[in-house]
Amino acid sequence: MTTGIGTGESILLGLVQGLTEFLPVSSSAHLRIVGELVGSGDPGAAFTAITQLGTETAVLLYFRRDIKRIVLAWWAAVRGAHGTDWRSRLGMPAGGPVDHDALMAWFITLGTLPIVVLGLAFQDAIERPFRNLWLVALTLAVFALVLGWADKVGEKRRALDELTPRHALAFGFWQALALVPGVSRSGGTITGGLLMGYTREAAARYSFLLAIPAVFGSGLFQLVTSVGDFGTAGTPGAGATLVATLVAFVVGYVVIIAFLKIVSTFSYKPFVYYRLGLAALVVLLLLTGVLEPVSELTSV
Repeated sequence: MTTGIGTGESILLGLVQGLTEFLPVSSSAHLRIVGELVGSGDPGAAFTAITQLGTETAVLLYFRRDIKRIVLAWWAAVRGAHGTDWRSRLGMPAGGPVDHDALMAWFITLGTLPIVVLGLAFQDAIERPFRNLWLVALTLAVFALVLGWADKVGEKRRALDELTPRHALAFGFWQALALVPGVSRSGGTITGGLLMGYTREAAARYSFLLAIPAVFGSGLFQLVTSVGDFGTAGTPGAGATLVATLVAFVVGYVVIIAFLKIVSTFSYKPFVYYRLGLAALVVLLLLTGVLEPVSELTSV
């Protein structure tokens, strides 16, 4: 199938992106599956990355106070507000209180490195073979079980102010697993956080903050490199991509509010069952020929 996305399909895909980006169910897998089911085909990795700019803008809006505080604290530390030695510039002055906001900026930077390096190294695989629906079904199921196990055995006692450089880097590697559709950016990061002993809410909040540079970097890169390709070679047009991005922003903001309230109270079991059910459905649709494992867009 080629990707011919009209206004209706754009709104639907934007709705799917907004609903699933922050839940541990993989928005990229949902866009891949729904695109095939509505007959428009695989919207592609570029469309997915660009529409994520909408949901990530919702993160900026929701966490604007936290982000402003972190940026200002980081800049003050870099300028030497706590001292001119390297520890003070990181936000850990000798003999003084640790500036957790300044440290958070450095931790987010450190945690972003894995997805940048691996994203560039495996760019071709991300845009083509990783989008095979057999692989998507497998990752949906496997990481459902991993998430369920982590939620069960995780100690859930660490707060974000207990984050360490080693954990920040580990969070980054868990996030990088989402380069494969079906893993889930938030799901991977949250799973890693639970296994390292962080509370559900702490892991979820950090997953939002950690995603900001990665998603904006990926989305803007795809936007710049895809300007001349919109609407050609089976790719969605610029108008369709813009509509989906705007819808994703509005829906995503509402989902952030609801999700943070949910994880503060309930376990991740519903998401585990949902992922397993979706994986089984994808396998069934593949076996019956309703879905094709590889679209024309991902096979070229």
